[in-house]
Amino acid sequence: MSSHTRQQAYRITKLDREKRHGHRSFLLWFTGLSGSGKSTLANLVEQELYKRGISTYCLDGDNIRQGINKDLSFAPEDRAENIRRIAEVARLMIDAGILTLAAFVSPYREDRDKIKTIVGKNEVFEIYVNTSLEECERRDVKGLYKKARAGEIENMTGISAPYEAPLSADLEIVTDNQSVDVSVKKILDFILEKLKYNL
Repeated sequence: MSSHTRQQAYRITKLDREKRHGHRSFLLWFTGLSGSGKSTLANLVEQELYKRGISTYCLDGDNIRQGINKDLSFAPEDRAENIRRIAEVARLMIDAGILTLAAFVSPYREDRDKIKTIVGKNEVFEIYVNTSLEECERRDVKGLYKKARAGEIENMTGISAPYEAPLSADLEIVTDNQSVDVSVKKILDFILEKLKYNL
């Protein structure tokens, strides 16, 4: 951090913005293997929240890597920077009073812990989309696993790079034998009570 900068204080606070929106704002962080269903679930949950008048925004790994993080690779140090930048973006959105959903593989516990440091541990809820590697490979929506098995992709999480499963996620969704509708309902039930605020 530059020694020539200082935090600027503004009179409109996060609480003021939450009051304007009529609900709390926080970060829902979806983590899991590629193909586990993170983006699908985040997208469907956002749609349901939007129908209820909740101000939301969804941050997705593939989309972000086509924009502000397009300069980053999938090497461990770049993965860490990828998550750091997203956490900073999410922090701003939460401060604006927006319920933010983020769907990222985010394979390392250390990086996920840093999210809580940046955003605030009481402002982040970790949702572990627990899908077996076998099921993710069966789905292989993007064809990444096939390429990784053929040696065409390096640092593929679950194949040539590790995935460190959460030890104490706020919510775990096991998708192998659970319908999308049931998964979405479980997430909504988890979220809706937390959105309430004595405004």
